[in-house]
Amino acid sequence: MYADAETIRRILTDSGDTWAVVGLSGNRSRAAYGVAAVLQRFGKRVVPVHPKAEPVHGEQGYARLADIPFPVDVVDVFVNSELAGGIADQAVEIGAKAVWFQLGVVDEEAYERTRAAGLAMVMDRCPAIEIPRLDG
Repeated sequence: MYADAETIRRILTDSGDTWAVVGLSGNRSRAAYGVAAVLQRFGKRVVPVHPKAEPVHGEQGYARLADIPFPVDVVDVFVNSELAGGIADQAVEIGAKAVWFQLGVVDEEAYERTRAAGLAMVMDRCPAIEIPRLDG
């Protein structure tokens, strides 16, 4: 219900190529680091969002979504479920087109709010798993 194939395809192919990855830092052992690298290989611009605001994968980092000085198409969320709803609300505020909650990140109320605001949304999935499955 929260990750139908058509919504996954639309976010990955039609929502735009600038992805803010919330929780992405230079820590190579974290899942966000590897997923961001996969997204880059598939042509996405990955923008790190992390309190440290450090550059990752050659892209300047920002402490908050609101600090990013250019439009963001998709917000990919690598924070725990308790914090994810607030990030989804921020994605709506900055005018993102879609929100993607990573594997294990679920907030049904945030899903409803985000969809009601007109954004596409997927929960409990990983774009690095889904994007290679697309047949072009």
